[in-house]
Amino acid sequence: MPSWTDTVRFAFQPVVNLTTGGVAALEILARPEAGDILAQARRDPELDGRLAALAIRAAARKETLLPLHVNVFAGTLADLGGLAALRDAVREAGRRPWEVTVDVGPPYTHVPQHALLEAVAAVRGEGFRICADGVGDGDVPLRLLTDLAPELMKLDVSLLSRPAAVRAMRTLCEQLGALLSVEGVETELQCAAAVSAGAQLAQGELFAPPARLPAADVYVPALSPGVAAPPRSGPSVRQFVRPAALLPATASAGQVRALLTGSPDVSGVLLVDSSGIPVRSVHRSRFLLSMSGRYGHALYADRPAAKLGDPPRTVGVDATAWEVLDVVADGERDRTSDDVAVVDQYGRCVGVVRLADLVRALAESRVEEAAGLNPLTRLPGSDAITGEVDRRIADGRMFALSWLDVDHFKQVNDGAGFAAGDELIRAVGRALQHAASGATRVGHIGGDDFLVLADPDTLDPLATSMLDTPWSAGGRTVTLSLATVLCAPGSVIDHRQAAACLAPLKQAAKALKGASWVLGRAGLPGHEIRRGSGAAPAQQFGHTLTG
Repeated sequence: MPSWTDTVRFAFQPVVNLTTGGVAALEILARPEAGDILAQARRDPELDGRLAALAIRAAARKETLLPLHVNVFAGTLADLGGLAALRDAVREAGRRPWEVTVDVGPPYTHVPQHALLEAVAAVRGEGFRICADGVGDGDVPLRLLTDLAPELMKLDVSLLSRPAAVRAMRTLCEQLGALLSVEGVETELQCAAAVSAGAQLAQGELFAPPARLPAADVYVPALSPGVAAPPRSGPSVRQFVRPAALLPATASAGQVRALLTGSPDVSGVLLVDSSGIPVRSVHRSRFLLSMSGRYGHALYADRPAAKLGDPPRTVGVDATAWEVLDVVADGERDRTSDDVAVVDQYGRCVGVVRLADLVRALAESRVEEAAGLNPLTRLPGSDAITGEVDRRIADGRMFALSWLDVDHFKQVNDGAGFAAGDELIRAVGRALQHAASGATRVGHIGGDDFLVLADPDTLDPLATSMLDTPWSAGGRTVTLSLATVLCAPGSVIDHRQAAACLAPLKQAAKALKGASWVLGRAGLPGHEIRRGSGAAPAQQFGHTLTG
């Protein structure tokens, strides 16, 4: 009688890095040829554990060097704890635990959460990485999701129709130090939405369908960069991580040569100790040049490859792209093309980054940033400010959104000339930049209109600086008007609603004489006149900015 294992085959689907366009890992999918073994595995932890072990063995037979994703049900992990069968299969295949990500999937109903968290801690302690799978299409409790603290979170593609939910998950990932992936991507529109939402990884039919052989070539549409980090910090190195080619520190030069000649896309090999910590870095071109020289093979083939390697250059997984460039710049000039190893908190290698990927992405971000700057003031436009407003709303942060402009600016242009008007706008822009502090963002949205996004407790000094300064254009004295709306968590749903709350406050400020400042709160009637005179005040309230 044939075993149930004879009716199960496995397919491989690439997990694609949306920044580099490369394959970051392979998910191994069970494909039963008869019966519904997956339904049985959902109810039988032992069977599910054996399926995970078979998946690893199937990958070993295909001789793939890529990191692997293996699926297990949450109930299986809670019941079996350390997943002994999976651990044994990984060891027998010659793989290291940190090359394997355990995709923990629903259902979570009736799964004992304490046992699940203990099992996750045990598996993670052995070096395996944890992925929360099926988020948005399953029943994973949000509190449990944060307690799991996964290294990767996979969202169902259906969530892309709810951008606010995806942004919230991106924020959660940033706080947990996790990557965000979208699975089930079938169209270029969905791919663009995933990038716009800030996802770093994706998989689906668009890139490559599940196949019996691991796919190294995938289709990735041309995409503009996703949500970028603030310019001061730069994008995270997590966006650029490629799989690393790892060999034991004791590997011979002949073993390294065999790996490089059999894998033309591998730019270098990292030699790691038994804990996965990089000890030497072997650069492809320099190594093969040494081996191909006269007597090179005879001299080196059986000797340790470490003799032909260099000290590895490493960065932490939380580093920024600019920090990686600093590491490269501080190193030897002839090693600028070397891969930089990315290591986790234990010093274990989780991948590599290539200088070319960083330079390309940073150049694109600078071009895109420059395209969005106002040519007169070189300040960003409204898109940069409204995008940050949406992020603060998703973070549940209180913020102050202000609209500042020049009173009677048309008369300034008509009376003093457009050159004097332009110089006034430039001076106001420079003063705003100088007055901005901390997390304050300043934008020029056209003409004499500026947007300021700030924490409430930093607004008073900025307002004082701008409104107390004597302004003039072509010898004509001018004044500024400032309107501010305070947005507490939950008071607005997006930047559009915040702008709608701000519009009547601007009208109220413009109705006052002299330098004026009107302040209101989103969702509450009335406003407070902080500066200005000559008009009857609307319904007022006496709250402080930080109250």
